[in-house]
Amino acid sequence: MNINKLDDINNIIKCYSKKTKQIIEKKNIYKKISGRIISKRDMGKNIFINIQDIYNNIQILINKKYLYKKKKNKIIKDIKIGNIIYVKGKLFKTNTKELTIKCTEIKILNKIYKYLPDKFHKLKNKESKFRKRYLDLIINPKTRKTFLKRIEIIYLIRKFLNKNYFLEVETPMLHLIPGGATAKPFYTYHKKLNTKMYLRIAPELYLKELIIGGFTKIFELNRNFRNEGISTKHNPEFTMIEIYQAYSNYKNMIELIEKMFLYIINSLFLKNKNIIFKKKKINFKIPYKKISLKKSIYKYTNLFKSIKDLENKKKIIYAAKKIGINTLNISTEKIIFKIFQNKVEKKLIQPTFIIDYPSNISPLAKENKKNKNIAERFELFIGGMEIANGFSELNNHKKQKKKFTQQLKEENKNKNFLNKKYIHALKYGLPPTSGVGIGIDRLVMLITNNFSIKEVIFFPTLKKN
Repeated sequence: MNINKLDDINNIIKCYSKKTKQIIEKKNIYKKISGRIISKRDMGKNIFINIQDIYNNIQILINKKYLYKKKKNKIIKDIKIGNIIYVKGKLFKTNTKELTIKCTEIKILNKIYKYLPDKFHKLKNKESKFRKRYLDLIINPKTRKTFLKRIEIIYLIRKFLNKNYFLEVETPMLHLIPGGATAKPFYTYHKKLNTKMYLRIAPELYLKELIIGGFTKIFELNRNFRNEGISTKHNPEFTMIEIYQAYSNYKNMIELIEKMFLYIINSLFLKNKNIIFKKKKINFKIPYKKISLKKSIYKYTNLFKSIKDLENKKKIIYAAKKIGINTLNISTEKIIFKIFQNKVEKKLIQPTFIIDYPSNISPLAKENKKNKNIAERFELFIGGMEIANGFSELNNHKKQKKKFTQQLKEENKNKNFLNKKYIHALKYGLPPTSGVGIGIDRLVMLITNNFSIKEVIFFPTLKKN
């Protein structure tokens, strides 16, 4: 049996579900399918079963007399829910207009030795869904639809970027120095090199080295690893895309993201600009709202009487303490950012770009020409989640070294974590460049209306049994 010669259940349904009973019978259509038995009704002379593949399921009519005649009566015992079978037969519609294949050939390909969970009770708890994803995929159509949608979203991202002449590249997963983001890394050890190595927290620095080398429009879609907490929005290993474009700034990158997201939504939902997430309608019509970090705090909280209060250190510390933020040994700018994370993020439901971040919390971003205290940086929030983070890239090697050094000092990290290799590369000239990182898992959560990251990762990280 050759899988390439099998018919796809979904295609059968698409092609023939709307055709009349008479037209189907007149055409004398025969189909070959394989899949798992998910339901069975023994009607005396006939057995009705439904066979499922990853996309859909279809009804099969098996006549017992036919099997006896063909001396295949032993197969009747093996027509059980969960078993995997091959069927060839003639397509027709029942009196209730259900598309059905009348079996003319049948083979049992594999038997199960464990009962499938009851389809009405499904899996007993959430943990079982994630630990036994194979069972979740067999019995839960919503799970299958979520992951098929995830695959389609990733395909559309690549399609959009390829159309816009971006090249997909690959950079190392093992780093000698963790960099490109602020996060606690996982580490391993290379025996031959006698060297401690780190699983990457971001590919950013390598990608910008490629821009220095002459690649002007690139992206990488792959896994990152961060040795931090697990929550409904965080998994230690996650999928991210990073996109870089030479001879552009953060405003150009904002426009690219708006166009890409609208393209994805239009492609998935037939030019509809709206999706539903947590019972709220989200509109992807461009341009998206843009608001500064400080203005968003003033607008979405009642912590400050005027926008000018966000320039007053005492008032900022007082507001932070009021909502339980520890302000000890933290810069004023970081306190402002923590207030934003604590009180504003969850209120940003419609697509919103937060801009004008402080420079000293944006170590890889270029400073604004008019105000050096502000970075040319943005973060995109949708559905109360951060979806993307981007900026005009800092391309001055002296400033970058200074910012890296300051960052290591603030985080009490070893001086050996200073990425001299990247600073050296900057001396050869990084063109004016903008870049962005987009969390694929969160984007999938948003589009599929799932509220936990575990629902959109095939095998999320879980506690040991």
